[in-house]
Amino acid sequence: MSDTPLHLVPVRSRQAKEFVQTWHRHHPPPAGQIFAVGAADDTGILRAVAIVGRPVARHLDDGATLEVTRTASDGTRNANSLLYGASWRAAKALGYRRLITFTQEDESGASLRGAGWHLIASRPPRAGWHTPSRPRTGHGNDHVARFLWQAPEQMSADNLPSNRQPPSPCS
Repeated sequence: MSDTPLHLVPVRSRQAKEFVQTWHRHHPPPAGQIFAVGAADDTGILRAVAIVGRPVARHLDDGATLEVTRTASDGTRNANSLLYGASWRAAKALGYRRLITFTQEDESGASLRGAGWHLIASRPPRAGWHTPSRPRTGHGNDHVARFLWQAPEQMSADNLPSNRQPPSPCS
């Protein structure tokens, strides 16, 4: 849509969720978050948001990892790359050692590559969360392959205290 220069802006939870509700292609806003950040043009119009929270997968929720659970854009070029970079800088400033996100098989990952992120794993499609003993409603991502990405410059084991090891990528 717009090729005007963008700058980062703070975004409150409600505003970020409303933006995701309006602009995201296939998911509703996430339930919770640690922080959100936005990208606005020179006139102050919000063009994109990123919502960062605890990892959805409990085995990745180690206290040192956050997940970009949603980004949404009105189509403004480079907005998501700007937000992925800003999200990682903010997460590091808050003391987190790892930032991850997932894409679906029909998403190119261009914004992530543009921000220097690395593809670290692929996940096969899952049948869903519903079982007879525990009924669940589908969330729109069942039967879709996913890809796990990680922000650059992760702390190595050499940089961690001796009693901590870096979180291992999920299998």
